[in-house]
Amino acid sequence: MKEKNNFEMNEFSPFGGIKGGYINPIKSEWLALTTRPTIKTEDLSKLVNQVFKEVKELGDVALKNYTQQFDSVDIDEFKVTEEEFQLAEKLVSNELKQAMQLAVNNIEKFHSIQKQEKQVVETTSGVFCWQESRPIEKVGFYIPGGTAPLFSTVLMLGIPAKIAGCKEIVLCTPPNKAGKIANEILVAAKLVGATAVYKVGGIQAIAALTFGTETIPQVYKIFGPGNQFVTAAKQEAFQRGVAIDMPAGPSELLVVADESSNAAFVASDLLSQAEHGIDSQVICIANKEELLDKIVNELEQQLAVLPRKAIAQQALENSKMIVINNISDTLDFVNDYAPEHLILAVKNEDEYVSKISNAGSVFIGNYTPESAGDYASGTNHTLPTNGFSKAFSGVNLDAFVKKITFQKITKEGIQNIGNAIELMAEAEQLQAHKNAVSIRIRD
Repeated sequence: MKEKNNFEMNEFSPFGGIKGGYINPIKSEWLALTTRPTIKTEDLSKLVNQVFKEVKELGDVALKNYTQQFDSVDIDEFKVTEEEFQLAEKLVSNELKQAMQLAVNNIEKFHSIQKQEKQVVETTSGVFCWQESRPIEKVGFYIPGGTAPLFSTVLMLGIPAKIAGCKEIVLCTPPNKAGKIANEILVAAKLVGATAVYKVGGIQAIAALTFGTETIPQVYKIFGPGNQFVTAAKQEAFQRGVAIDMPAGPSELLVVADESSNAAFVASDLLSQAEHGIDSQVICIANKEELLDKIVNELEQQLAVLPRKAIAQQALENSKMIVINNISDTLDFVNDYAPEHLILAVKNEDEYVSKISNAGSVFIGNYTPESAGDYASGTNHTLPTNGFSKAFSGVNLDAFVKKITFQKITKEGIQNIGNAIELMAEAEQLQAHKNAVSIRIRD
């Protein structure tokens, strides 16, 4: 039986953003609905390569030039001074510091349980194998500034780095028009034990962490979210031999809602991601058209009073409202889209949870807003975007360590596995490999 194409636009009231809803789109139409907003790759690549080339050759001079060009500010000294840290500590309210401390406590609890104890296994009599974690010694954090300085990201990256035992924690973030860093970012940096904070953002910051300059040290791994320019720069850094956490670009959220959901809650969650930036994307899947009507009405009302209305409204241009009547197709859509954030505002949540295979972080139930994960529930908010949750995990303790394997073999052990090694080495025509075992067995 030929699949019927129900891909059509429903007449929901548009508000300069989401232009209607899609009713039961067939799978052949899903690609159009799951495409993220992007800048042409060739345009990004050309700019990234140019910035990397100049930072490598000119160091701090290139950083100053690009900071003036992209951030419209002249910076004489990139490194934040101790006096600036002390002033920030005085200017941030005690109430906010207490809120930060609550978040720190929860993030520490969640990430501390990810530690793995050394376990030695005797694979064969006399053959002992185990694995131990070692911290990545030098890590660099990119903390977005722009329209919303994300001090919460400092906590999300710095706390697991501290637990892991990273020796050098270098933080780069764009300066504001006055050439300053947000006080909240500096307080958070102190809380997590950052070794240095630098006033530099964008592609040039990633290039500086990749090569090192006269001021900014080179690191072994770069962490942190950012826009498409930063994501492209991180991928370039990886090509230059510096590890990265993941491709973490513009923020995205998918909400699944049914008759048990609260339309006002759903709308608030959609807008919480839309206000991140104009290149953010939010998607809502409802099981009934009437419910989608209610959600869109709530979106209109809540958007009207948002301080960041203009940003959220542009982000909604990238967004979709969809009706899918059955759970199976909804799950297939979710796993195909592979969202950074997934909210399940549904009554039979267990059925959904057991079948979610692609998502960065999942928020279950009407009282679990995505913003809880952004700040204080304890999970990490640095997550894979653009469908990369099909293969990448979000940042966790393992992201800040290397796993080194060890083995110790006794005389008895080499006798027990030696013949198998000799046969396999000989079959691969690697005689020296075989000899390394044979000489021991003959000894």
